[in-house]
Amino acid sequence: MPTVFLSPSTQGFNPYIIGGNEKEYMNLLADSMEPYLRASGIDFVRNDPSRGAAGAIADSNAGNYDVHLALHSNAAPDRLSGQLRGIDVYYAPYDSQSERLARIIANNFMQIYPLPDRSRAVPATNLGEVLRTRAVANLVEIGYHDNFEDATWLTNNLSSIAKNLVISLTDYFGIPFIEPGETRTGVVVTDGSNLNLRSYPSTSGAILGSIPNGTNLVIQGETNGWYIVNYNGRTGYSSSEFIELT
Repeated sequence: MPTVFLSPSTQGFNPYIIGGNEKEYMNLLADSMEPYLRASGIDFVRNDPSRGAAGAIADSNAGNYDVHLALHSNAAPDRLSGQLRGIDVYYAPYDSQSERLARIIANNFMQIYPLPDRSRAVPATNLGEVLRTRAVANLVEIGYHDNFEDATWLTNNLSSIAKNLVISLTDYFGIPFIEPGETRTGVVVTDGSNLNLRSYPSTSGAILGSIPNGTNLVIQGETNGWYIVNYNGRTGYSSSEFIELT
């Protein structure tokens, strides 16, 4: 299953025109993403806010992540302060997968951003979190925090923005998006054989591991007769037919 390095802004010195700052709201956005990520079977690691962008790059490169996603909001140059709006999704210009993910994110934002024609994918020229990471990387500038309308939209819609970003990740990975629900527990009940943990909710999904009969599991989500579960540190799909809720 995919794993994402989630890197919300560490820039607490960037104030929002309505109060608060970029670090505060981007971390609240990442908090809002977590239930959607878990329910949809996407493992994730958060950056260490004390290490800044350079530390995030180093920590991301030290792991084995499928996507590095940096969350930011923008500010206009002084001469245009408060006048600009829009969402920019930055990608590595010579990485087709980085561009593909950026276009998915930008296109999905068109469904919820008040000015859909101002959501765009943009090649990066000097952004380390896009250009210096081993994983496929995007940096998303979600509106302008020095613009009253953008700042108000962003801060009032953290949950819908979080959901939209996770939908984009599931689109990119080719897995179902699953709405989070109440976390449940269950036990594997088979004829004595092991239960397969798969990479996709289908018998054609690659087998990631085998779960012994009688194993207790935490169920993170459900889709079309399959549960999202974690076993031995691996997240995947197992048939709900062989898991009895407890």
